[in-house]
Amino acid sequence: LYLQEPSNKRVRPLARVTSLANLISPVRNGAVRRFGQTIQSFALRSESKSPGCAQKSCSRSAAPTPPKRRNSVLWSEMLDVNMKESLSTKEIKRQEAIYEMSRGEQDLIEDLKLARKAYHDPMLKLSIMSEEELTHIFGDLDSYIPLHEDLLASLGEATKPDGTVEQIGPILVKWLPRLHAYKGYCSNQLAAKALLDQKKQDRRVQDFLQRCLESPFSRKLDLWSFLDIPRSRLVKYPLLLKEILRHTPKDHPDIQILEEAISIIQGVLSDINLKKGESECQYYIDKLEYLDEKQKDPRIEGSKALLCHGELKNKNGHKLYVFLFQDILVLTRPVTRNERQAYQVYRQPIPVQELLLEDLQDGDVKMGGSFRGAFGNSDKAKNIFRVRFQDPCPGQSHTLQANNVFHKQQWVNCIRTAIAPFQRTAATAELKELPELSEELEENNPSVPNVRAQKRQSGVSEIELDESTSECGSILDSEEGKGGKAQRSSTGHRTKQEKQLSGKRKETLV
Repeated sequence: LYLQEPSNKRVRPLARVTSLANLISPVRNGAVRRFGQTIQSFALRSESKSPGCAQKSCSRSAAPTPPKRRNSVLWSEMLDVNMKESLSTKEIKRQEAIYEMSRGEQDLIEDLKLARKAYHDPMLKLSIMSEEELTHIFGDLDSYIPLHEDLLASLGEATKPDGTVEQIGPILVKWLPRLHAYKGYCSNQLAAKALLDQKKQDRRVQDFLQRCLESPFSRKLDLWSFLDIPRSRLVKYPLLLKEILRHTPKDHPDIQILEEAISIIQGVLSDINLKKGESECQYYIDKLEYLDEKQKDPRIEGSKALLCHGELKNKNGHKLYVFLFQDILVLTRPVTRNERQAYQVYRQPIPVQELLLEDLQDGDVKMGGSFRGAFGNSDKAKNIFRVRFQDPCPGQSHTLQANNVFHKQQWVNCIRTAIAPFQRTAATAELKELPELSEELEENNPSVPNVRAQKRQSGVSEIELDESTSECGSILDSEEGKGGKAQRSSTGHRTKQEKQLSGKRKETLV
């Protein structure tokens, strides 16, 4: 006989009773609550000591060996108490900065040797990569070891028995120009990284690099981190020199020499960046593919600088890879050819001299019409801008979307910087060609449009206003087109008035 219990009876499910502590009802008495917590802690301890738990822990794989750590002892920590008292706080900080430079050189030398011993040589011996591929990835890494060993030896000779260095400026002024040797290495980094990423698709390479990553010597750094250490070290030199200079007394003989050293390293880095930029530019130019001969613009092949590049989406949601060279904007589609990345040129490249940028606000481009399905399923598009020819004849216009507002702002700022010189030149030429108007005519004749007011009201640039008067027709809004027609219709009337008022004082409309 099945008897159903009354619904108002409170039943505690057994599954929720895991320990004696759970059987104790919660009360406000603190002593009882602490007693329940004590029982629960005892239960947890007994569970952790149970044989079943021990078997589970034993069956797990052994934990990896902890990574090797570098010695991070400060210079002041190696001094005795009497030595610290004899030095001023400023001098201690100066010696700390010098010691940091010396210690950094020692760490760099160790990493360069490690890259050869733990990665290059084993992969060559095991035939994981060919000698040509390893040379392309590692470059002349060995040749830089003696370079930094020379600086380390010079700093060691200049160190006194008490651990202080009196003057470091002459050593640096003599040594820093030798860093020009890094031009070739830094220029090859982009191609080396691309080849390394391609070789990682090989299972043997991937397995070897993973084993190295799990080894203590790697300090949880992958191979590329070791290959990129020289470049990151170059960037630190100006910071280290400025730190030494900041803690050097004004009457110290190192002052002027350190300022000269900072100027030298900045010049070296500028030359390396220029050479690296040219190499990066040529790397991408070589990967461009053209569907039409008309797309081949000589300004692409002649480019020496790549101002900005990255992935954007067009109005249909298709991914494009866009390159802004120094003189031309090229939109491409990423493609793969024989397991290698290439970039197929999309539409006609836009020369920077003919480029017009429109910074669109969120929601300016909405769903529906020609933009149906654009930028996902949201009601309005975000982080968008438009690039097109100034001349509307070619009909080339691209509405592009960035990943986020910061990405968009980088593109907008970069494009504005590129087209700014051409805009200033065009504005100067237009000012020279403007006719002279009498002050009375401008103020009293309502048929003469106020050009400044039109620009403020329409919110478009001077170049956009000029577009509305072109023979090919305008793609701007109707109000802008009306403003252009008014400007054209008033030209003849203005000429007649000028002839009638030729004896009066005239001035140029700016």
